[in-house]
Amino acid sequence: MKNRTTGRSAFLALLKDEGITHLFGNPGTTELPVMHALKDHPDLTYVMAMQESLVVAIADGFSRASGRLVACNVHVAPGLGNAMGALYNAQFTGTPLILTAGQQEQGHGLMEPLLYGPLVRMAEPLVKWAVEVTRLEDLPRIVRRAAKVATTPPTGPVFISLPGDILNAEAGIELGRSTRVDARVQPSTEALAQRILKAQRPVIITGDEIVKSDALQAAADFASALGAPVYQQSAPYGAHFLSEHPCYIGSLSRAQKQVRDLLAPHDLLIVLGADPLRMSVHSEIEPLPEGLPIVQIGLVDWELGKNFGAEIALKADVRETLRQITPRLRDLGGSALQATAQARIAELSSKNWSARRRTLTAQIETARDRVPIDPDYLALQVAEAMPEHGILVDEGLTSARYMTALWPYRDRYNYHGLASGGIGWGLPASVGVSLANPDRPVVCYSGDGSAMYSIQALWTAAHHKLPLSVVIVNNGGYRIIKQRLLSFHGDDNYIGMDFADPPVDFAGLARSLGCESMRISDPRELKSVLSEAFRRPGAKLIEVMVSNAVN
Repeated sequence: MKNRTTGRSAFLALLKDEGITHLFGNPGTTELPVMHALKDHPDLTYVMAMQESLVVAIADGFSRASGRLVACNVHVAPGLGNAMGALYNAQFTGTPLILTAGQQEQGHGLMEPLLYGPLVRMAEPLVKWAVEVTRLEDLPRIVRRAAKVATTPPTGPVFISLPGDILNAEAGIELGRSTRVDARVQPSTEALAQRILKAQRPVIITGDEIVKSDALQAAADFASALGAPVYQQSAPYGAHFLSEHPCYIGSLSRAQKQVRDLLAPHDLLIVLGADPLRMSVHSEIEPLPEGLPIVQIGLVDWELGKNFGAEIALKADVRETLRQITPRLRDLGGSALQATAQARIAELSSKNWSARRRTLTAQIETARDRVPIDPDYLALQVAEAMPEHGILVDEGLTSARYMTALWPYRDRYNYHGLASGGIGWGLPASVGVSLANPDRPVVCYSGDGSAMYSIQALWTAAHHKLPLSVVIVNNGGYRIIKQRLLSFHGDDNYIGMDFADPPVDFAGLARSLGCESMRISDPRELKSVLSEAFRRPGAKLIEVMVSNAVN
């Protein structure tokens, strides 16, 4: 005989069985059945955020920092609307996320009551799958399918609409079992190995699948076998290669001519789990040099040959492919390849990431005494002050232009950056990152403009007593928009781009939300204040007053 249970209790039991440990949410009336059932599931931690976009961003950060499936719940149509920007970010990074929203009871919804909306149609453009539960008996199949779809490469968010009558109903139902699709199949690599060995001047570009596939070491071994220079994709939002590896040069820019000139000397582009040449603003210049052949490996088939045709496009897990192909390259190439790789690595020693960091550090240090504080000097001090096992969440935009050249990637989860360009992600995402890594100090580096999109996430950090330090770079406005107005239009009349009359008091805001706070305006205080703050427990905000110069 099937066990009788309510929809609300079955929903939470299903989430837990799918590996969910935290439910991120902001409750409303239609979610009250779920809140009512939580008392019977004390092993499921409910994390409340003070707006639905924060709910999704916190869940997104948790998943990106753990590689795990996450679940979050928002409130009917306005709540889903509030969450759409954060859902766009999660779609961009392929975050395995189950987003649910309470919906009006099915018969009542026909009357179009307050807060009602077509939730499935609203969510569909930004998720892999969207569905509304119409029978309690279908709930287990839907949740199981949602978890499977979200976690199957290419991973991504899914959406479930939960009508109130389904959550409150009771029936005898079977909960079924969880399914995970194993994508780590053995790839066919012989033709790829032969093609790579023909190249005289190969170059490698790595991307987010290095993180998802846990392929940092495999990618390092592959690069060592070839001695090829390695660049991170032009949207550097994760630890996509080991920074201190002798082959790593750094992140590609999003300037088409600059990238084209950089790639021009090479005769083969090897792309590992990336959309390698994603640009920002339009240019008549293509970033890929004419005639440069591409070989590409990854499970996100949409990215394979998307904008530039690939000579070989291998739909396969990056780590498993590299584990197969690297020893094959060594076998086929023998001592000649070994000698070539050593010579190439020696040639890179003066221009790799480590060498460039030394030069950049010396350059930035010349601004150490500037008042107001130079934002590049602040970025250096943050990177220097962070504990070695710390995690950096970066939404500094213009003030973080050198951050990926200063903070080394040493493990797959020690750096998380803004991916889609939709600002306001960093502060709540850092809350999720910290929840996922309670034993590691987390530093969020955010511009003041970005922080104002989601400042109330500080309350959740304070409530959970997280080891999180938020550094707010206060330049008093939207510096990146000022720079582009001046650059693109020669206009320095910055209408609507300043936080003045009155200025924003971030230290005061943090205190009002339960966080310790401090403000720094003297560059001589940076090293000691940051180092001490990053090593102390608890949630805190450090507001740093920096130059508002546009250039």
